[in-house]
Amino acid sequence: MSHNLLKGKTGIIFGALDNKSIAWKVAEEAVSNGAKIILTNAPIALRMGTISVLAEKCNAKVVTADATSVADLENLFNIAIKEFNGKIDFVLHSIGMSLNVRKKRSYTDLNYDFLMKGLDVSAISFHKMLQVAFKMDAINPFGSILALTYIAAQRTFPDYNDMAENKSYLESIARSFGYHYGKVNNVRINTISQSPTMTTAGSGVSGFDTFFKYANKISPLGNASSKDCARYCISLFSDYTRMVTMQNLFHDGGFSKTGVSQEIMDLIEKKQ
Repeated sequence: MSHNLLKGKTGIIFGALDNKSIAWKVAEEAVSNGAKIILTNAPIALRMGTISVLAEKCNAKVVTADATSVADLENLFNIAIKEFNGKIDFVLHSIGMSLNVRKKRSYTDLNYDFLMKGLDVSAISFHKMLQVAFKMDAINPFGSILALTYIAAQRTFPDYNDMAENKSYLESIARSFGYHYGKVNNVRINTISQSPTMTTAGSGVSGFDTFFKYANKISPLGNASSKDCARYCISLFSDYTRMVTMQNLFHDGGFSKTGVSQEIMDLIEKKQ
């Protein structure tokens, strides 16, 4: 359902890999709501994924950019400003990676080179993107910038590994840069802490299927889907949330505020 919440707006979507990606759903919802977008991802992700299918569906240009490269980001924003004949209204940062998770290194046996690479891709890239946009004055006043995060930034989930630190730093960047960008240009910066979601990246975490079921039983509303998350993003890109900034917003069906559910209690009682 479209309400044209983004009619006349332009944006950049980072991180759409395939149709399981939250960024993919955000791109579809943004265009459905009247926006024009540019899609971007790293060269290896473009080769692995099916972004060309999304680009055709959304009538969107695809610009290759390594989000850890300032030069690539500068080129991306220059292309976007030229393509849209002016500044941009919204950006989604949906990028995350842990080599320690991929290589199945336990948290007590981290490879620190892997850790630094993951931090650069997952969090520092957000600061680089914001700094490039800030210096180029690329975002319209009351524009909206979002990054996707997870509750492991606040609570311990053993198999989430060093991605927890990545997300913690990501959220801190949103708060800190949100202050400066808000004061100077009235640009909003927020993070969305999403339910565990069946994406290609998420399903690569050890024990993900079991935890997905657990979270679904804990959450009063159940896990929020990628489509629901996309619609939440659209509301935060829209003018209806002009005064929301520097927030970490939980979109998780109530998981973050629930201690225990009756379903979990019943399961424990059955095993005793």
